[in-house]
Amino acid sequence: MDSRLHTVVLDTADIAGLASFYGRLAGLKQHHVEDDWITMVTEQGYRLGFQLAPDHVPPQWPDQAHPQQFHLDFQVPDLSAAVQQAIALGARQLPGGSGTYTVLADPAGHPFCLCANDSVTGVTLADVALDVPDAAAIAPFYAELLGMQVTYSGPEGAMLAADGELPLMFQNVANYQPPRWPDPAHPQQLHLDVKVPQIDAAEEAVLKLGATKLAEPGEGNFRVYADPAGHPFCLVWDE
Repeated sequence: MDSRLHTVVLDTADIAGLASFYGRLAGLKQHHVEDDWITMVTEQGYRLGFQLAPDHVPPQWPDQAHPQQFHLDFQVPDLSAAVQQAIALGARQLPGGSGTYTVLADPAGHPFCLCANDSVTGVTLADVALDVPDAAAIAPFYAELLGMQVTYSGPEGAMLAADGELPLMFQNVANYQPPRWPDPAHPQQLHLDVKVPQIDAAEEAVLKLGATKLAEPGEGNFRVYADPAGHPFCLVWDE
């Protein structure tokens, strides 16, 4: 498909607060602001979006009754200092981790990992990881959707990469509970915006790949689908 990952979008009841947290943590720059939406950009050009969800129910990681659905991984040169900075900005440390990474929750409750890497110079967004029941099955769907390559597939999950693109990881999760968008009791927590040149052809292609249409076309330049694991994503295009 002639499409690419455009924006990784996090749900939150406080878009300004969450955008400020990640902006200060990882040096993201504000790109676009609306009443219910803020987009930030990393130094590499990756986009994080923050979408207003007034009824947002935070995950309670690692409880699969309230699943995280995804997490962000950041690489840092000094793990201890980065953890202290994140906590000072409003994060809280979660169970798990090791000497090379620490698990935290952002102010909206979304887990993220800070991972030690002495080759980076600051807090750097490394990848977005989606929880799935079968990474080997879902990775090829996204590889075809986004024009990326499966660079790893193993018992714990799979990874996609392509030059200039934010890597995607798929993490195998026992007792996986999919989102049921738009039901706030089973929230999506995140969705991906995928940019396409022509929506009708792109819709036909994603449905053939195994996506499910979640909403009929409405106003605006986006349509909503679910991947085979149930994660919502949007096809977006220039109006």
